Amino acid sequence: MNLLLHPAFDEPDLRISEVFGPTLQGEGPSCGQRALFIRLADCNLACDWCDTPYSWRWSDHDRAEETHLSGGDPLLARIRAEQPALVVITGGEPLLQQFAVEPFVGTLTEEQIPVEIETNGTRIPGPLLGGARFNVSPKLANSGMKRERRIVPKALRVLNRTGRAVFKFVVEAPEELDEVEALTDEFDLHPVWIMPQAANREELLTRQAEIADEVIARGWNLSTRMQTLLWGGERGR
Repeated sequence: MNLLLHPAFDEPDLRISEVFGPTLQGEGPSCGQRALFIRLADCNLACDWCDTPYSWRWSDHDRAEETHLSGGDPLLARIRAEQPALVVITGGEPLLQQFAVEPFVGTLTEEQIPVEIETNGTRIPGPLLGGARFNVSPKLANSGMKRERRIVPKALRVLNRTGRAVFKFVVEAPEELDEVEALTDEFDLHPVWIMPQAANREELLTRQAEIADEVIARGWNLSTRMQTLLWGGERGR
């Protein structure tokens, strides 16, 4: 089985880490929109700076306590009741559960509910996800992983060709923008958003200021992390 073309799990229900909102989408081109988040469990990567290790790092988190299975109907009922402007399916890595995500996204699309899938860009989306937008976050060397694990050329090219993807890179220092440019040139990725890696408000504001002018000069977009600014990265916000 080609793991790039098939989901890693074939459960009929979604393996969920948490559902929260209404809140605000804090990152990327939809920043500030009233949103409901569905965080799916498990990930195929292991970023050193990940701010949601409870959704995948089972070496020091209990999967049985941190996750549960849910069908789409309870989630749809909540979405219909709360009427968010946007549903964000995040992780973990949501495309590991593509088998279960597809019909859920299909229903959201039929009901004209905007949906974004936040993905690390290592999995190929199937055609049944045609109604979703993709917030793709390819990982840089600062994630602590080798390139062959975090960069999957075919997946990036397919996501780019959908015409429904944006590419968001997490940087810790201005010099890492050269690494971003090398990747965007290699795979012709666009549009590009740059977001500072930051654990608190002060760090976020400092790093935004350090990179803003260079991001503008390269023709890219700068993303803040509104959840960090407003709530300090509090879980469930």
